[in-house]
Amino acid sequence: MSLMELQQEKSEHVYMSTGNRRQTSAEIVSEARRSLRTLATQRPFTPQEKHRQLFGESSSRARDGRPPSAFSLHAQNFEAPDSRPGSGTRLSPLEHKPRLSVSLDEDGHEKEAAHPKPPAERGNTRRGSGGSRARQLISASINHLPPMTPRSNIVLQHKASDMSQEARVGVDQPEDKVRPHCADGRENKTKASSETDLHTLIKHRIPQSARTDVSSKKGSKPEAKLGHGKGDDNMDESLFWNTKVHPVLQEFESFVPGDGVSEEIVGHLCSACTGLHDALAERGMLGRQCKKRSTILRTLFRLIDVGSDRLNLTLAKLILALDVSGNNLLNICKLIFKISQNTSNDALFLTSSILDSLLSLLQCEDVWSKGEAVLYCVGSLKLLSGNSTLSRLLLAKDFICVLLWLSKSLIHSKPAALSNVTKHKSEGGGQHLIAGHILVQATAALRNIADLSESRPSFLSNKAFSNLCWILENHRNDLDICINVARIFSKLSTYTECCYALAETPRCCSLFLDLLGKHSKKQDLVVRLLFTLGNLTAKSFEARERVYEEDGGIDVLLDLFQAYQGTPSRPEQCHAPERVDVLVKLIRLLANLAIHPTVGTALAANALCTQLLLDVLECRCVQESEELVINVVATINNLSFYQGESSVVRSQHKHISQLLVKLLLGSSIDGVLEATRVFGNLSQIKDVRHFIMQHKVHQFVVTLLDSKNPDVCFSACGVLTNLSADPENRAILRDEGTGQKLIDCLRDFGPQDWHLASVVCQTLWNCSLDGELQHSQELLEILNLFTDRGAFQWPSNDGVRQVQEACWELLFLPVAERLKQRLHCEDISVRKLS
Repeated sequence: MSLMELQQEKSEHVYMSTGNRRQTSAEIVSEARRSLRTLATQRPFTPQEKHRQLFGESSSRARDGRPPSAFSLHAQNFEAPDSRPGSGTRLSPLEHKPRLSVSLDEDGHEKEAAHPKPPAERGNTRRGSGGSRARQLISASINHLPPMTPRSNIVLQHKASDMSQEARVGVDQPEDKVRPHCADGRENKTKASSETDLHTLIKHRIPQSARTDVSSKKGSKPEAKLGHGKGDDNMDESLFWNTKVHPVLQEFESFVPGDGVSEEIVGHLCSACTGLHDALAERGMLGRQCKKRSTILRTLFRLIDVGSDRLNLTLAKLILALDVSGNNLLNICKLIFKISQNTSNDALFLTSSILDSLLSLLQCEDVWSKGEAVLYCVGSLKLLSGNSTLSRLLLAKDFICVLLWLSKSLIHSKPAALSNVTKHKSEGGGQHLIAGHILVQATAALRNIADLSESRPSFLSNKAFSNLCWILENHRNDLDICINVARIFSKLSTYTECCYALAETPRCCSLFLDLLGKHSKKQDLVVRLLFTLGNLTAKSFEARERVYEEDGGIDVLLDLFQAYQGTPSRPEQCHAPERVDVLVKLIRLLANLAIHPTVGTALAANALCTQLLLDVLECRCVQESEELVINVVATINNLSFYQGESSVVRSQHKHISQLLVKLLLGSSIDGVLEATRVFGNLSQIKDVRHFIMQHKVHQFVVTLLDSKNPDVCFSACGVLTNLSADPENRAILRDEGTGQKLIDCLRDFGPQDWHLASVVCQTLWNCSLDGELQHSQELLEILNLFTDRGAFQWPSNDGVRQVQEACWELLFLPVAERLKQRLHCEDISVRKLS
């Protein structure tokens, strides 16, 4: 691990514990000496959908078994009376038991029951016709009243003189006959006509002073009329209706929807609709509080045929505020979804408060009763969250918390509710739970929000990772949900604090491995799960343990390796970009796992793992698959660190060396660097050192010292240090000018990288064991300068300074002092001889 990686890893552990102690110098040096490295790679690319729709083109759901994204909506699709949705249960008829009309006396007690009598003779009828008509009228009027009890506080007054003229104007007049009940729930024409006449009367026939007088009497309590509650409330509500609501509705009714509606007219209608919403809200008449709510809804539904997205969005806000349900709620959500499909309408959602209405709908407790309406509601928010500006606005409205709450409520619902309420019947007769459809939209919206860097605190504070894992656990057979959640994890796991939070989530590694085995052929899912596991194992020691200790976990990974590697007989299959990307992420995961001593030893002893890695080197070239080949060599480097007797990498050292030579002579500097690192480990084996000298590989390694890349020089020094351990190799290396190149390397990189400087000094020591070191005077001057602590300026950053001082004091200084003392002794000996 390089010093830069060491510093990064130190800062990353801040998330794990707030009381982290500073590393000691010995610990820093121990970390710096490690030759094992984690690998990084690019996050899998996800292209944006070309069209905004509920389910993307890559969805696993059958087209004929899922709710549609394209549909048409008109006023006729809405039900005039907002009725309760049908339960689907057929009710049995009730037995008809007619009741006789009951008359009340003046004290409110029932009079003696009147039995039916045969019709009177014509003569009697003619003599008493006037009185009979009066009795019939009174009877009909009394029978129309609601039943009363002696406990009622309403005082009935029959003298019209006791009520002022102003009060009589403001209260609905009693009708002289019973109105028929409308089967379709519409208002009777007589009532609508009377309301219009009343409005006209108030507007034209009542003086302004009288209207003012009516308003000023709101504090008084006039006596109630027959058939009504408190007279003042009804008078006040009627006045509000006829002055604030009814004129607006009349204006809407007078408008004839058609083609060619100008923006000016649309703007006027939107302003009127907004004013109506504000007026109803001020009176507390939103929801189901307004008695004439159905009249308002019927008029609003009619305006949908204007066909303006701007007007429809304004109408939708008011209609949702009136608490529609059933088919009307579904159609309004569909209407909003249809508007959100057009990207040019995003500005409308920015300037409207409709987002608050949609979020409120998702937080209702009876989410199951709203069924498909919730689906289109979440679908609209998913589409809108693809806009970065709207996405930030939703994030500010706690969108992540709302979606997670909705997801949990869907998962924790009772099975009965799931089976009876939320099933969506497709044309093919199959049934899909709406819960799954809704979760697809919710997880896709979270996927969009995860693109925002400022969303990470919200994901962490809402414990999103455990909830998302729970979603995967319960919907592991739903590929759309699995892919969406995998995309969220692949995005967030690239950030340190999120990576540690996910690594601490119970059973996440087990769940990922299970999904890899279950959906091994779904490349878009597999590549993201592997990428996420690679991120976890790059930073978390515990994650490496969990993957290895999971029963059959390593077998799942090696099975995937075999499946995606393919066979050499089908090269077109082997080189498909999607398969290559899966292999890159998989091999990177193996390299990161190998950092753990137990896991690394086990993988190095696994014959299948080693063979699969060598197969990649044999059938791939760095020019065509550079990242894949380099990842394979880096994995072999990590495995070659473990050189126990059981190591297959050690037993295959000759074959590995032959493959590395081709890479070492290639044009890729990264390939050269990784091959040199592997030779740095394998050159500890005598047979490998003999192979290097025999095939003149050492000459190429010496030329690497001229590189301006400190990592390349470091790796070359490792190989040369091992080669110079054999006496027969030292003279050959001196003849190649190794000494001068090492001195130049020490001068150029010493103050910036004391670890590299210490390795250079060690190599110089080995190369001069059995002979005089060339350019010893120049080397001695450099060592005298570098061993003086006050000769150069240390970095101002405390963390960097601590690392550099530790490496200088514990790595470089002991080797440099020993080499300097030896050069002094040789110099003294030369002087004596001369």
